[in-house]
Amino acid sequence: MIAVASCFSQLLSLINRGAFARAVRNIKRRGAKGFSCWDQFVAMLFCQLGAAHSLREICGGLATAMGKLSHLGLSQAPTRSTLAYANTHRPWQLYQTVFEDLLGQCQALAATRSQ
Repeated sequence: MIAVASCFSQLLSLINRGAFARAVRNIKRRGAKGFSCWDQFVAMLFCQLGAAHSLREICGGLATAMGKLSHLGLSQAPTRSTLAYANTHRPWQLYQTVFEDLLGQCQALAATRSQ
């Protein structure tokens, strides 16, 4: 177990990897070869948290964290062309499914908490 995890790692731990894999299987569509949907998800979440405005910022930012990428489930930082191809060819509905699953978890947790 990681005693101290980054905020980014803690956010990723909220995502159910089994549910994510089921969502990927349900889209039945291939994307960039060698660049998984999880890799794309991590890169785009990094983009949102880092307020990146370009593919260069995303890929460069991930490349600076080379030692920590394995903890996020990435083997290497993506290249700009690979990320651009994946963003163009993968359906957005996959990530909507992931969001809805996470929202359901949050709502269930909020319902059990007393105020």
